[in-house]
Amino acid sequence: MYGSWFPGNVVLPQSSTNTTASVRDRQPFLPEEPKIKPTASCKGKYIMPRTLPLDQIQLPELDKRTGKTKQLPALHPSRKEDCYFVLYKPPPQDGTPVLVEEFLERANFIVGDLDWLLALPHDKFWCQVIFDESLQKCLDSFLRYTPRQYDESANPNPAVAEMQRRLHRCVFMTYLRMSTHKESKEHFITPEAFGEIIYDGFLFDIPKIFDLCVIFGKGNAALLKKMIENIFNQQPNYFNDLNETVPTILQVCSSICEKCGLKMENHSHGPQKIDAQTKVSLMDMPVQEFKDILLYLCDTCTTLFAFLEVFPEASRTIQKHDFIHGLATFYEIIVPELEDTIKKRRFDEISLQNDLWRRLSHSRKKMIETFHLIINYMCLQPILENGSEHILAFIEDFLQIFTALLHQKRFLTDYDEQFPVADDISLLQQAFPALDETRTSYIIKAVDSAWEASGRNKPAFAAGNAHISHAPGASHISAANGEIEQELKQPEYENDDDCAGATAAKITGVQLESLISHVKDILPHLGEGFILECLEEYDYNAEKVINNILEDKIRPSLCKLDRTLQREVKKDQESILSTRLNVFDHDEFDVFSRNSVDKSKIWKGKKKEKEGITLLDDKTHIAEQKERYKAYSIVVENVPVEAGEQFYAGDYDDEYDDTYDGGQVGANDVDSDDELISRRPFTIPRILRQKDEDGENDDDESEEEAPKEEGPKRDLFVQDPALLRERAEARRATFNARRGFKHDNTAALGNTKGQGQAKETVVERRKKEANKSLRANHNRRSLADRKRNKGMIPS
Repeated sequence: MYGSWFPGNVVLPQSSTNTTASVRDRQPFLPEEPKIKPTASCKGKYIMPRTLPLDQIQLPELDKRTGKTKQLPALHPSRKEDCYFVLYKPPPQDGTPVLVEEFLERANFIVGDLDWLLALPHDKFWCQVIFDESLQKCLDSFLRYTPRQYDESANPNPAVAEMQRRLHRCVFMTYLRMSTHKESKEHFITPEAFGEIIYDGFLFDIPKIFDLCVIFGKGNAALLKKMIENIFNQQPNYFNDLNETVPTILQVCSSICEKCGLKMENHSHGPQKIDAQTKVSLMDMPVQEFKDILLYLCDTCTTLFAFLEVFPEASRTIQKHDFIHGLATFYEIIVPELEDTIKKRRFDEISLQNDLWRRLSHSRKKMIETFHLIINYMCLQPILENGSEHILAFIEDFLQIFTALLHQKRFLTDYDEQFPVADDISLLQQAFPALDETRTSYIIKAVDSAWEASGRNKPAFAAGNAHISHAPGASHISAANGEIEQELKQPEYENDDDCAGATAAKITGVQLESLISHVKDILPHLGEGFILECLEEYDYNAEKVINNILEDKIRPSLCKLDRTLQREVKKDQESILSTRLNVFDHDEFDVFSRNSVDKSKIWKGKKKEKEGITLLDDKTHIAEQKERYKAYSIVVENVPVEAGEQFYAGDYDDEYDDTYDGGQVGANDVDSDDELISRRPFTIPRILRQKDEDGENDDDESEEEAPKEEGPKRDLFVQDPALLRERAEARRATFNARRGFKHDNTAALGNTKGQGQAKETVVERRKKEANKSLRANHNRRSLADRKRNKGMIPS
């Protein structure tokens, strides 16, 4: 991640010279005049003395202007060959033939020039490296633009891959030779001069070293470790540069939080500027900007981890700024927000969402592993190497670090999932039995409470810390692949270095059965359930499962399982259609319960009916009814009976029962008077009768006795309107008489007050006052008394 340590700048700078200009000023390196001069003759071919270092050798050189021979240092600009190194450009993303051809041609030039450079003698090589600016620009462009291992390989062209591999090898060999001050007994540079050359000439700086680790760390960890150790040992000023770089790294973390609208603790930025733009939330942020933030985060975390993995001695310098506390705080703030945004935000392509989730998972893993590398080098390894002597300080540092991080619950659970804290504390107790149990139990209980607060199940790990080497001076870094030998279960992170992440597909069906049978063919004594657990643990890699089982190197989480464990038989779940309930189930249009449906009864839109004449002429319904009525016309009056047979002989036949025909039951009984008059008919008391009931009864009787008017004759098509009006008036009068005729009481209004009222007005007003209880809401008391007397309300 060359040049990516500047806050608020995701785009990498164009030149590497800006990355360290703030640390020290650039000055060209010119070797000092040697104190010992060679005594060889200048006649013929000059042979360099092999007993002196390169920085102290002087060579005779013919001056073209004066024609005289003069002595020049072996490292002089005039001895540089005229060669222009072209800049590197990354492989094309879309695989366009023209762009691929251009890339191959340019890369071929770079490979040829670097091969020529590596073939130069010792003195010529260093003259070219020190004084050729185009070479440094070419190498810087490769470190900046070459794809990282966690980037997508969008171009599957084998020619491009082969050329990239050749470039990778040539650049690494060039830097390897540049970091070596002694190639043999005859070809070497004094360590002091070598340190000045690489430091003052900016052949190496902190950003370049970071990029070298992340690009060449996997597969070349052993050589890269020796190379960087030699650089830091020969030039201690690089430790000062690293010390000044750590605040910049913390500033990068703070800048990422600011881009996301968050703020890190213990980091003051001063008052906000008036013209400062308002930060948008992650949900409203443009997709490209959100993607850049995740790429920047992934690049930063991966590069820092790669550097500390190759050169763990830098942990002490980095920790001077309390770096691990800032890293844990940054993790606690940024990771949950980014996870929620990726889950809730809608992306145009699901592949983009999966890629962002994969990169976030990779960043989480690298941040936790970076934290563990610093803890391992600062506290755990010194305890194992020093034995029981001088370990109290390291134990105290370990306990203080974790005590300060107990409030970072999310970081604590994720770290404990990958590197169990209980195992490290158990190691401390073994190394120092007098360890304070109060403090250790407090830390373990805090970790358990963090698991409970997160709502996740804590995985069961075996005790012990197998990933820490017990041999003095031993390193826990694998020289084969440069990766941590981490064998603990990581359900939420990727186990491989290809950034599989949380989006790795889960294999099911026929492919899963094939993998299980493949393992069972070689190891038939294992149960299918145990094989399935192993496949899930090793990302469905059957070869890795077989190899680890045969070598007895399976992970601790699998050691506790029964090797004859069988697979759980999943019950077939009932389909939704079989459990559904609907009012239209099993009708003639239910396609879920029958295979065929009468489509003639189904139409779209309004059904087109037959025309009127056609409908009237259609007599098919009459023909359908004929068959029904024919059954009623079959009447048999004479039933033929054959000789010797009796009609209805097989039916039930019984004689008439005349037992009680002679007795007249109740015919001669005399009705008693008491039975007839003992109960008089029910009548309503007069006090409870309504005022108009008697009148209504009389009217009803009169109406019943009145002869019913004859209805209109059938032959009258149109009746006389005058007769109709007369009948309507009669009905209206009858209705008014039944309900009580409401006569005109407009006379009660009278004249204006003060002008006197007519007699008619006074009579109408008196009548209105006396009869006002018959309408409106004035008879509430009488109705309430009536209701109470009926027993509806307890009195």
